Amino acid sequence: MTPKPPGPPDGGWGWVVAAAAFAVNGLSYGLLRSLGLALPDLAEHFDRSAQDTAWVSALALAMQQAASPVGSALSTRWGARPVVMVGGVLTSLGFVLSAFARSLLHLYLGLGLLAGAGWALVFAPALGTLSRYFSRRRVLAVGLALTGNGVSSLLLAPALQLLLDAFGWRGALLLLGAVTLHLTPCGALLRPLSLPGDPEAPPLNPLAALGLGLFKRQAFSVFALGTALIGGGYFVPYVHLAPHALDRGLGGYGAALVVAMAAVGDSGARLVCGWLADQGWVPLPRLLALFGALTGLGLLAVGLVPAVGSEDDWGGPLLAAAGAYGLSAGSYAPLVFGVLPGLVGIGGVVQATGLVMMLMSLGGLLGPPLSGFLRDETGNFTASFLVCGSFILSGSFIYLGLPRALPSCRPTSPPATPPPERGELLPVPQVALPPPGGPHSTLDTTC
Repeated sequence: MTPKPPGPPDGGWGWVVAAAAFAVNGLSYGLLRSLGLALPDLAEHFDRSAQDTAWVSALALAMQQAASPVGSALSTRWGARPVVMVGGVLTSLGFVLSAFARSLLHLYLGLGLLAGAGWALVFAPALGTLSRYFSRRRVLAVGLALTGNGVSSLLLAPALQLLLDAFGWRGALLLLGAVTLHLTPCGALLRPLSLPGDPEAPPLNPLAALGLGLFKRQAFSVFALGTALIGGGYFVPYVHLAPHALDRGLGGYGAALVVAMAAVGDSGARLVCGWLADQGWVPLPRLLALFGALTGLGLLAVGLVPAVGSEDDWGGPLLAAAGAYGLSAGSYAPLVFGVLPGLVGIGGVVQATGLVMMLMSLGGLLGPPLSGFLRDETGNFTASFLVCGSFILSGSFIYLGLPRALPSCRPTSPPATPPPERGELLPVPQVALPPPGGPHSTLDTTC
């Protein structure tokens, strides 16, 4: 048998995997974020309400995340490469079939279920594989991959508006089906990697393959609860930021500019926050709670922006609020996945990624339809963004229960660092270790 390497290579082919994960993220979440531009056309064509059309994106998002543990389990059993390639074909097929829809039900099935199932097979295996390739620069690599979301939104938002104007929503969906087929070659780049701590054989029990045993760990359970609450509001701007801008009086291209502004802030923040987190100056759980709270506040600001005077107005306040939201949401995103190896160990990171996506789907399924319902009842999206921002603030408060999320005022000796395959945030047996500076060095009493 080939001996396993001592740990993640922290580079090399890992940067190719990061590029593949970048494209996967852009063609999944980035495309979902821009898809809200097509919802007004769908509502007009089928003569349905904003709440009804919101279910198209909500079902796709919920299906992607709810079925992510299945993608992780299949990846654990057969490897990420074939699973992601099959997922790319399913996603493309969902868009192509939806271009011929005769009712919203056809869109629910095509975009919501079929394309959503394809996305479920690509995202968690790609991101989980990337986390296995890095250790010291893991959060930076994850942040780099997650910038695909913002870059894709920046490019696809105006491009999709142009396609809608030139070819209508049917032609736009058909062309997006061709674009999403590029997920298949991205999957071919995910080379398998064996690491210490990996099981000798793939789990045969379906429950074990899904990783449900991770919920027995208190820290992961706290993380799961906070993430589920944040999911209730985090994805509302993916669906309703563009319609909110239209309701505030902006034109179609003005709304696309608002989406693009959020995407720019999102992309830049993911890289900067990834670099910052890898420096080790602030514990990851503390950063997670901080940027989660700032994301909630940014969403509240987006909802409270007043209407503009005319369609020719560029909507400066809304652009500023969208940019602030993008900066905070982008900073939060790499931390969610970067903290997982510390909670579950490197061997369980692929399964944990799928479970996190499933938990966020609970909120993702609730948030956009609730936002659409509140819009139908109130006539605008103000209440929608305020309620969903409150969900994010609540989840950020739950994160304070994670290890090292709050500073300690008690003098403590530096704890022993467990091996990466175990998880550096997991409890370890305490052993007597001399302080780094010798027996007379000052103990840490920082609050």
